[in-house]
Amino acid sequence: MASVFLNLSVRCSSTSRACISEERNHKNKHENVTILETPKTTKDKTVISNSQPSKLPPLVSALKASASQKVASFHFPGHNRGSAAPSSLSNLIGLQPFHHDLPELPELDNLFAPAGPILEAQKQAAELFGAKETWFLVGGTTCGIQASIMATCSPGDTLILPRNSHVSAFSSMVLSGVIPKYITPEYDSDWDIACSVTPSQVEKAIKELETKGQKASAILITSPTYHGICTNLQKISSLCHSHNIPLIVDEAHGAHLGFHEKFPLSALHQGADLSVQSTHKVLSSLTQSSMLHMSGNIINRERICQCLQTLQSTSPSYLLLASLDAARAQISENPKTVFNKAIEIAIEAKSLIKKIPGIGILDSDSGIGIKDSDSGVGIDPLRITVGVWELGVSGFEADDVLYENYGVVSELSGTRSITFAVNLGTSRDDVLRLVSGLKYLSETRIPVRRKNDVRVFMDVCSGMKLSPRDAFFASKKKVSFKESVGEISGELVCPYPPGIPLLIPGEVITEEVLSYLVEVKNNGGFISGASDPSLSSVVVCS
Repeated sequence: MASVFLNLSVRCSSTSRACISEERNHKNKHENVTILETPKTTKDKTVISNSQPSKLPPLVSALKASASQKVASFHFPGHNRGSAAPSSLSNLIGLQPFHHDLPELPELDNLFAPAGPILEAQKQAAELFGAKETWFLVGGTTCGIQASIMATCSPGDTLILPRNSHVSAFSSMVLSGVIPKYITPEYDSDWDIACSVTPSQVEKAIKELETKGQKASAILITSPTYHGICTNLQKISSLCHSHNIPLIVDEAHGAHLGFHEKFPLSALHQGADLSVQSTHKVLSSLTQSSMLHMSGNIINRERICQCLQTLQSTSPSYLLLASLDAARAQISENPKTVFNKAIEIAIEAKSLIKKIPGIGILDSDSGIGIKDSDSGVGIDPLRITVGVWELGVSGFEADDVLYENYGVVSELSGTRSITFAVNLGTSRDDVLRLVSGLKYLSETRIPVRRKNDVRVFMDVCSGMKLSPRDAFFASKKKVSFKESVGEISGELVCPYPPGIPLLIPGEVITEEVLSYLVEVKNNGGFISGASDPSLSSVVVCS
């Protein structure tokens, strides 16, 4: 979220098309898409996402009833149920969203003290996902990760986590004052992607802390990664619980896991204590809506509630909340049937792509993420990652060709690969268009074994001199790019790809780090988080 190391929902915006999961800002030249070759249409255009439950979900039902009332509204929001909706937007999306954009009315319940339809909706979600308790989130998985870390860690405590965790984990350190203990995941240089964290790595981190008389307050694992690689959470959860340490799983890309025999098991079904899922990714809720699930008895639920109340808006969007309820209802009646179509389409796509010369497919046969019994448990079948390096092009270049010439919009591009996410709305026509584009790339590019110019991401990460929190609040100054070597970073610098922070406030800036950033830019990536994305200057602690 991702070249490679993005393993969670990446929150980014740039003229580069390396990441589109949340904010895509196309170059002007992309505004008019020309299709060079129109794929043949198929008769089967079924979209499962239109299936409807026999009964309206509780929160959806309450929102419908409230919006249909003939009342004089003397309350916020100011568009007054659409009567004062801005025409520029209402002409685009209609008035219905405004009619249902309601505040915390008594009949709609209270997100922070639910006793009505929100409570019932969350209970039904907990039952479906196998949780002891579920909370709806209107601040995305970012909010859930922050709440999970704050609920399990106090200032000065230690958190064990992969060095390539999502940026939300690092903002959590600033909020909570936690001290990180990093694990470096396995890495595959051919694909230029990070693999899973192994149980033995977690055990080693726990023992290293024990030799210092310390104990981790929590362990955070990302599974699946942005590329769909799933970690062996069952072994890790058993290890965590033997030390009475709670396991938090960033499962942003795995809300669908466990609902079909072809999917890996979900984090909760492998013993995780807290799992945070982006319900808007593979499932069908509105963007920015997520769920936080709790299991077991290690976590203090009251502290979770307090953290969520601190982090979430006191004016939550009922459209987002209702979409979570609706997404739950959409798959609840027969989850296996709902996902059959998407799985069939993904299998067909991979089968066709494997026949294209010079194009690789990241799957279980590649061995990525499942190199031994101690590693991961497979790859999400709905994630299609194709390798293009043998064609002599980068993932960025290939992505541009697919978009501009075939209207194919990817989820993620990197130095050596492109990732496509299959979901409930993906059609066979979409697959044929993708395959046509990849065939065009294969036929028009000169096969070359391109050198991997961007070095192993984790190898250039520097040491921590200040805690992320102390560095965040320290006095700052701006120095030139070259003069920053040896200084302590005062800002979070995140290259896309991989979309994982290369510099975190409190870490030493080295020549290797600066060189890596330059290489990312030269390979078509861009820099996020830095006050100066051009890298002419860097903010350091003074």
